[in-house]
Amino acid sequence: MRLSRRFAPAFLALALLAVLPYDSMPRARVVHPALHARVKSEKTPDPQPFGAECRVGVTGSDVVAYCHNPYPDTDHVSLHIECDRWWDLDTDTAPVEAGPAMTVRLSGRCWENVRSAWVGHAR
Repeated sequence: MRLSRRFAPAFLALALLAVLPYDSMPRARVVHPALHARVKSEKTPDPQPFGAECRVGVTGSDVVAYCHNPYPDTDHVSLHIECDRWWDLDTDTAPVEAGPAMTVRLSGRCWENVRSAWVGHAR
């Protein structure tokens, strides 16, 4: 009995510590790198704009996508079609080069219904 009364405050403190929410715990101090005297501030150059703008249209089981590339870099676009039925195979077209100021047409189809269709881009 005496042993439990002697350690009761320690057990109580341990129980309260375990019950405290995470938000009430003290947080580590974070130093912003730009405020540190020895760190040089290096700006990363803005990335070049890239990627053809594509419009995908679904009519029944047919899919047609038109992609126009307004940028100077060539974009390789490919059409991905996911069919609705489990037995209907999903299709991916071969990549097509969309050069600067060029519009390309991509098409594909499913046997019955189309679940989704999107265009993939690669440099």
